[in-house]
Amino acid sequence: MPAISRFLGIVITMYAGDHPPPHFHARYGGQSVSVGIEPLAVLAGTLPPRVLGQVFEWAALHQGELLADWDLVTAHQVPAPIPPLA
Repeated sequence: MPAISRFLGIVITMYAGDHPPPHFHARYGGQSVSVGIEPLAVLAGTLPPRVLGQVFEWAALHQGELLADWDLVTAHQVPAPIPPLA
């Protein structure tokens, strides 16, 4: 699945047919994490603390868009791009 956002070396993706609860994946370097959208919480994986903080900051700004993208990918549609962390 294509990335829905990229910033500061972080790549954010969602996968069609992925399991509930609504979540996204963040990759940085060789590490990755799954993050629940509501509430924002790490579901699995690890990232460096600074990077994880940036992911959470970005996700808090775009929670509504992330939930809308989750609805799209679970319907096997392409998610909308979300602006990067400024």
